[in-house]
This record gives sequence, C-alpha cells and structure tokens, in this order.
Amino acid sequence: MFHILVAEDDKSTAKLMSAVLRHAGYEVLLAENGLEALEIIDQHKVDLIVLDVMMPKMNGYEFTEELRAGNDNTPILMVTAKQLPEERCKGFLVGTDDYMVKPVNEEEMLLRIRALLRRSRIANEHKLHIGKVVLDYDALTVKRESDEQTLPQKEFLLLYKLLSYPNKIFTRLQLMDEIWGMDSQTSDSTINVHVNRLRNRFDGYPEFEIVAIRGIGYKAVIKA
Repeated sequence: MFHILVAEDDKSTAKLMSAVLRHAGYEVLLAENGLEALEIIDQHKVDLIVLDVMMPKMNGYEFTEELRAGNDNTPILMVTAKQLPEERCKGFLVGTDDYMVKPVNEEEMLLRIRALLRRSRIANEHKLHIGKVVLDYDALTVKRESDEQTLPQKEFLLLYKLLSYPNKIFTRLQLMDEIWGMDSQTSDSTINVHVNRLRNRFDGYPEFEIVAIRGIGYKAVIKA
C-alpha cells in the first residue's frame, strides 16, 4: 500500500484530502508545515507528498529545496492558491514534479497522484511490468515467460515510452524529439518503420498493442 504525506496547514483542507486519499486506498500521514513534514519523512516510508506552498515555519518551496538537496526524489504534487505562471515556474525549478491550483478537483488529484506513483516506480526499478511482460531499461530487453528479446536502443526506448503511459497519445514530433533528439533529422517515416518493427516483434503478445492515431501519432493500449 502506498503511503502519502499531506503537508497542509489548513486543517479543513488537510482533513478533506486525507479522507479522499484514504477512500482511494492510500495510507495518509499529515504535517502542518515543512519542518514537521521533514521529521515524518525521517521516521516513515513515504511514497508521495501532497504539498501546500504557503505554510508556517517552512513553506513548500523551502521544503522542496531541502528535500532535493538531500537527494530525496520522492514525488511531490505541489498545491497552491497562487495561479501566476511565475509561481508555477518556481515550483518546478525547486524540484516539484507536478502542480495543482486550489480549489483542487478531487478526481484530478487522484489521477495525478496515480501518474506520479507510476513514473516513480518505473524510475526506481528501471523495469516496466505489463502483465507477464517485463521491459528492462538497463538491459534493453523485453521478456515474456521463456521468450526474451534484446532490442535496438531506439526501438526499446520507443516501446518503453509508449507503454509507460498507456492510452496517452504521443505525436510523432514528441517521439522524435524525446527519443532521437531535437536536432535530429529523423522523419515521420523513421517513426513508422520503428513502430512496424515493434508490431512484428510482439504480434503474439496479448498484453498490449501499438495503435496509430490518424494524422497525429501513436499510443499503446493495454489489453490484458
């Protein structure tokens, strides 16, 4: 079970967030300021932090800087009443992973938390599990039971990217920039060739498929 720390000095907001998170199946720890949050992290396993910006003693920016300075990469969802672009930028610059403006939509908060936890698990393990399929980022291998394939780097990165965010549509430009680099002369045809190779390689795998979105790009669909 995931443990989420809510650092929020407003008691009613903290109580509401705690109830929503517990109802979603998370264990919740509460802190009223950044200093108290640091103490809790020293004593408990925390998988994700929902962090208010304006808190006494140590605010959200200061807390994030302190945490990152200690090489702690626990995902942070920063929550604030401030809507100015420079406030968002400041949050990302000090090391937050995502950002929401109050009043927080409960469903959106849960979706963002799930996405952050998923990314964190992938980053920590460097392995992605899709049913019986395991993608090993360090070895560039895709394994399903006794079948194991070592992929060329670009093919592996393309598949890993798509499967890390199932049902998310990536444009061809996004995929080219991230996998081949912004300065690459890669064309649409190169992306198409790599996707076709991946489809041929894993045609017999029932867990997933790569779907083309006409005129846009591709997405991975988890089937089992």
